[in-house]
Amino acid sequence: MIRKALLSDLDSIHKLTQACAKAMIANGIYQWNKHYPTRARFQKDIELKELYILQEEHVIKGIVVVTNLMDEEYIPITWLTENIDNLYVHRLAVHPEYWGQGYAQQLMNFAEDFANTNGYVSVRLDTFSQNLRNQKFYETRGYKRLGDIYFPKQSEYPFYCYELVI
Repeated sequence: MIRKALLSDLDSIHKLTQACAKAMIANGIYQWNKHYPTRARFQKDIELKELYILQEEHVIKGIVVVTNLMDEEYIPITWLTENIDNLYVHRLAVHPEYWGQGYAQQLMNFAEDFANTNGYVSVRLDTFSQNLRNQKFYETRGYKRLGDIYFPKQSEYPFYCYELVI
């Protein structure tokens, strides 16, 4: 089941993303660190009603943020569609115990269905340039890579921006 996150889910969400960060670092992917994502960021996502969790048998297995707000880092990108009615996906994460079991696909299906149902023209996101698995994941779903952005507190390497026209 995918539902909106509640403040009571915050501890579980933070632990899930810490486990993801640790597993990515163990695989040489320095995408998340002590600066990102923070517990405060997740609290704000919940308060904005933009954070969704995938839960089975009372266990949070994955999360995703969907928002219509464009981050300022995205402004220089030449997108496929105008900067109107776009949905942005952030902080997609599945607990490492459940990697490879289709939960990320379910979360992205949810985000894309949300975009379609609510009249958005595209879904936009970014993924870390050193995370080849994520790049393949999005490209297989039909996302087009459009340009690079940087988050200096996260990495010296770029993040690739992607868009899927609905």
